[in-house]
Amino acid sequence: MLQVFLDMLYPVRCPVCDEIVMPKGERICSLCKSKLKYISEPRCKKCSKPIEVEEEEYCSDCLRKEYQFIKGFALWIYDEHMKKSISDFKYYNKKENAKFYIQEIIGRYGKTIEKISPDVLVPVPIHKSKHGERGYNQADILAKGLGKELGLPVLSHLLIRNKKTLPQKQLSDKERLRNLRKAFEFNHEIYQRYGKEINKVLLVDDIYTTGSTIEACSNVLINQKIKEVYFVTLCIGKGF
Repeated sequence: MLQVFLDMLYPVRCPVCDEIVMPKGERICSLCKSKLKYISEPRCKKCSKPIEVEEEEYCSDCLRKEYQFIKGFALWIYDEHMKKSISDFKYYNKKENAKFYIQEIIGRYGKTIEKISPDVLVPVPIHKSKHGERGYNQADILAKGLGKELGLPVLSHLLIRNKKTLPQKQLSDKERLRNLRKAFEFNHEIYQRYGKEINKVLLVDDIYTTGSTIEACSNVLINQKIKEVYFVTLCIGKGF
């Protein structure tokens, strides 16, 4: 009865078009879901970016660079539909969009994540100034939702973003790397408070573009003797 009342008071809205979703029980309009570009094979075995030639195993970006992370997974191409959806999620308090995102991650990668068996999930942090503006870190919402569904611990502040950087979308590949230099810091207090050894970490973020942010976080973790770093994101961007 309570759920029926809540559904009447706060009906589920589509994370893409923001209209009330019908039929009840769904989390996205069937039309909008049909527009989303799910990443499928062939894809890069390192970062999950789609590749055009089936015989190739890695995208050109992963062939050129030696990333420290082991492997990553993403759901969708970052097109105009997901750009709006994620923008609403990040900047306009549409935190309820996360329920759909988490449902899709679990559906497509839940078993893969369980097979990897990360010790903890770690959201990519945002600077405290951005957190103050938004009131939340969108990656933290995703990580906590995934942790709850998969029964995995989440260390929200194992990484700290101690440098206010320029928006990555405005920068070239090399500028992104310079922009993120020393931007992240390992939180030893959180690690000690956790009290368990951490060998595998699954980073959680919303968008992977050139990999600079994920790689910067991976470097910090590996420098602290964490052996394996993986990541999962909602989207792969086109900025390669």
